[in-house]
Amino acid sequence: MSAPHAKQGPGLHVLAKPIGSVCDIACDYCYYLEKRGLYPGNEQFKMSDAVLAKYIEQYVESQPTPVVEFVWHGGEPTLLGVDFFRRVVELQKPYREKKEIRNALQTNAISLDDEWCTFFKENDFFIGVSLDGPKDVHDRYRKDRHGNGTFERVMKGVGLLQKHQVEFNALACVGRETAYRPLEVYRFFKESGIRYIQFTPIVEREPDAPTQAIKLWLAGPAALGRPESNTRVTPWSVEPEAYGDFLIAIYEEWVRKDVGGTFVMNFEWALTVWLGEPSPVCIFSKQCGRAVAMEHDGSVFACDHYVYPEYKLGNVLTENLAEMVERSVASGFGPHKEKTLPRYCRDCEVREACWGGCPKHRFTVTPDGEPGLHYLCAGYKKFFRHIRKYLRAMGTLLENDLPASYVMDAVKGPLIIRKE
Repeated sequence: MSAPHAKQGPGLHVLAKPIGSVCDIACDYCYYLEKRGLYPGNEQFKMSDAVLAKYIEQYVESQPTPVVEFVWHGGEPTLLGVDFFRRVVELQKPYREKKEIRNALQTNAISLDDEWCTFFKENDFFIGVSLDGPKDVHDRYRKDRHGNGTFERVMKGVGLLQKHQVEFNALACVGRETAYRPLEVYRFFKESGIRYIQFTPIVEREPDAPTQAIKLWLAGPAALGRPESNTRVTPWSVEPEAYGDFLIAIYEEWVRKDVGGTFVMNFEWALTVWLGEPSPVCIFSKQCGRAVAMEHDGSVFACDHYVYPEYKLGNVLTENLAEMVERSVASGFGPHKEKTLPRYCRDCEVREACWGGCPKHRFTVTPDGEPGLHYLCAGYKKFFRHIRKYLRAMGTLLENDLPASYVMDAVKGPLIIRKE
């Protein structure tokens, strides 16, 4: 992503949390709200100008790629107000001569107004909106702090983004009940005029007791596959095969009607890998470790899912961002993913499509009892096996300089989903 740079090498990705875990809603499945406990007392959760300036400088300088994409996450980053992000754009200006600077912001959309959307449009921000589906699906887990659903407020924000022609996608979390309503959910997004969708499965373990939870968190990646680790999941966690069936049902409709018109990122990732490119997302990469998280005070952690004291790499105010990431990778945090892949996965026919998934969710055992299997393995395997015939067809089209959308002509006919 950046012009020739004196410091060549692989790039890195930072999920910046300028307001930490502070949020104005309280989703049942949120894994990040508890991170406020890392900062006891009455500390103000707002990235200072000093941290912001140092981060922007280091992030740009650490990238060997021509494009640098900043991702602003939370909590809820819009709680900082528009002026904070005006300052972001101002601080980025000196670097725009040598790099293409892009910004993406993830939001629950309930605070968006014309001022926000005008700013996004004028400064070419790409917006991710957390929206799980139709009203009853969305409001089941995404409630405000008074227990009220947020759907209407989110859709108002979506309408404003559309009014101002701001580019955005929907990030839809797939919980246990959602998985049984795939086409209803998918068609809702299409009918709402949302062309870019990403589905994220909800998987969270339910600890036997608070002390057990702490032990699991502190143990880190090395413990994720231990047979003695807790494998019970929360009631809202999606079931493995149900998640695979959810993706398959949507894919079958998409491949017949919507290729080139609606973009489901999960399907785009699969096609990218089929074409021989590295996965665009860390969860399906061979190794991880170069996608880190940064809290509002400049503290850098090895991963967004490992924001715990023992995974703190340092602080951008006192240490170099690129060097922190290199130390983390050298210590084994990233390569550990590949090295601990069970034989069941190494011998799997769809191995290169998922590479064992995110280490955080590799807490079950293989059929022969080896630890380290991903909780969603059965679902992922079912999905990736099912879509191979379509990937093969689209790959052939692209190799012959033809649009992938031509695949729709080849698969016309009644929809028949066979059991794998």
